[in-house]
Amino acid sequence: MKRALDVLLSGITTLIVISLLTFFLMKLVPGGPFDTGKAVPPEVLESLNRKFRLDLPWHEQYYAYMRDLVVHGDMGPSIKYIGMSVNEIVAESLPVSLELGTYALLISLTGGIFLGFLAALKKGTYLDLSAMMIAVSGVSLPSFLVAAIAILIFSQHLGWLPSAFWDEPVNKILPSIVLGLRPMAIIARLTRSSVLEVLNMDYVRTARAKGLSDLKVNALHVFKNSLIPVVTVIGPLAATILTGSFVIEFVFSVPGLGYHFIKAVTDRDFPLVMGVTMIYALFLVVSNTLVDWLYPFIDPRMKGSK
Repeated sequence: MKRALDVLLSGITTLIVISLLTFFLMKLVPGGPFDTGKAVPPEVLESLNRKFRLDLPWHEQYYAYMRDLVVHGDMGPSIKYIGMSVNEIVAESLPVSLELGTYALLISLTGGIFLGFLAALKKGTYLDLSAMMIAVSGVSLPSFLVAAIAILIFSQHLGWLPSAFWDEPVNKILPSIVLGLRPMAIIARLTRSSVLEVLNMDYVRTARAKGLSDLKVNALHVFKNSLIPVVTVIGPLAATILTGSFVIEFVFSVPGLGYHFIKAVTDRDFPLVMGVTMIYALFLVVSNTLVDWLYPFIDPRMKGSK
């Protein structure tokens, strides 16, 4: 009970700090949402600032925003999307980002665990070197470059996959793979190191000495215990995949939350920037909490330390 309360308080504190930093950092950015090339009459500008509370001092703006968010769940109206609230934009775009993130996470987990396990069991062979070369490339290359190369090869030259939009299942293949490549590389390297460590454990040697086949040893002892470090990073990795979708969504014109976030930053749509940031922060806190609760189920030895 005490641990659950500590986790809850830690999560709430994290959300408050993130909201403060985001809000006041936005206010430090030069320019405003109504700074356009056209001259705006002073009375119109005053009315707009009053409508969106931009005429209030910073601390009063923050208090009013957090009050509406906590008490009513209201993230305010969007400044640039006239007639739409941030809640409506999030409701429309968040499912798209979650769908893309889910596909990418499945690709990264299955591909990363398979490559890492294979590389560890075939240590020093060409399979090991090939798997690690893929992993190093995935970690080293930035997402926008991988996206551009993928579009150039699979869309422009080969014509196998479309390069934009999210309408049909075939449109979802390329952005999902590109988004999942980097976390897949991280998981592959982590899995390889973990499997090599587990293979040298005494209980694995004992299982082999009892005459168990390599297949049974790997399936019953090595695989499960080597997944503990992987489970540790699933929470942050899931949040990284979702937040990393900013660039991918923009490049592939996926109408997700990341796409709207980039547009909001460009347009100085402060309520939308705050709303998207809080959604991502909440996702990160929940993901880390769930992973923390999963530890005892993955490794029963941790139950005593909880």
